[in-house]
Amino acid sequence: MFKTFVAAIGGLAIASTAAAADISGAGATFPAPVYAKWAEAYKAQTGIGLNYQAIGSGGGIKQIKAKTVDFGASDKPLKPDELAAAGLYQFPTVVGGVVPVMNLPGIAPGQVKLSGALLGDIFLGKVTKWNAPEIAALNKGVPLPNLPITVVHRSDGSGTSFLFTSYLAMKNPTWASQVGASDSVQWPTGLGGKGNDGVSAFVKQTTGAIGYVEYAYAKQNHSTYAAMQNKSGKFVQPTAAAFGAAAGSAPWLKSPGNYILLLDQPSAAAWPITGATFILMYRNQEDPANAAQVLKFFEWGYNKGDALAVSLDYVPLPANVKGLLKKQWASSIQSGGKPVYVAK
Repeated sequence: MFKTFVAAIGGLAIASTAAAADISGAGATFPAPVYAKWAEAYKAQTGIGLNYQAIGSGGGIKQIKAKTVDFGASDKPLKPDELAAAGLYQFPTVVGGVVPVMNLPGIAPGQVKLSGALLGDIFLGKVTKWNAPEIAALNKGVPLPNLPITVVHRSDGSGTSFLFTSYLAMKNPTWASQVGASDSVQWPTGLGGKGNDGVSAFVKQTTGAIGYVEYAYAKQNHSTYAAMQNKSGKFVQPTAAAFGAAAGSAPWLKSPGNYILLLDQPSAAAWPITGATFILMYRNQEDPANAAQVLKFFEWGYNKGDALAVSLDYVPLPANVKGLLKKQWASSIQSGGKPVYVAK
């Protein structure tokens, strides 16, 4: 029996076939580009493929709870009590950044500066023109066009939306009180696109649009992105180094249930909308052989996938964090009281 691996990346599809020993997963579109690269290389080395459906974090959580896949993937980490209630365990894989992207003729990537509070006002529909005084005040000398702003947001349950709305709630009190932070919210204004690729496509075809995507999609589509003001007051560009600065200042080893958010970290070099992406698996496995294959795949990603992740502007986890997580697997994912896999 053959399965197909498909990951949508900026409107492109990467596919491969593999034998019945394939593993299956579903969820976040945020890490889909790196999982596609890892799956291609892993299959070449092992013959084992991955059937991954990039359907959004909300869909991934639903599918793992329904036991229709071997693992779920989410950019929204579940809190320890949520994990316990569902019998699940989670671990992070890589770090990336969420980036505001725009369609502004004559504006270069990183030329427009935005703060978190201002970004919240734009997505609330309170600031409606690109040359509005609030934007002009941060962008002296930038030829801001006299164009209406069209907001583009995710239409599906999305961990990227969770990170983005959580950041807006941190920086904009009105957003916090009226909209809040979740993987799915009642958007005050704008158009909805499915997945990071759907938001990218809407922004690209709508002059004056602004949306938010994972950085790999912004890079893939040569999108114009904003520079963002971080917690220290610096305006920074979205780069792997800036995502790494956020990851480096986080309390990885002190986070119960591996629940960690990398938003608005204090480093002067940090990108403020940085996030890890997570894998969800059942603690008690009904199919230990498949569970072991999942852990072997992600162990390979930890051990041999860093260069591929970096090539797509993701940030690998710190080596000591990866070591801790691999040790957790033996006690956290079992069948009949025994580990399904002991990482090397």
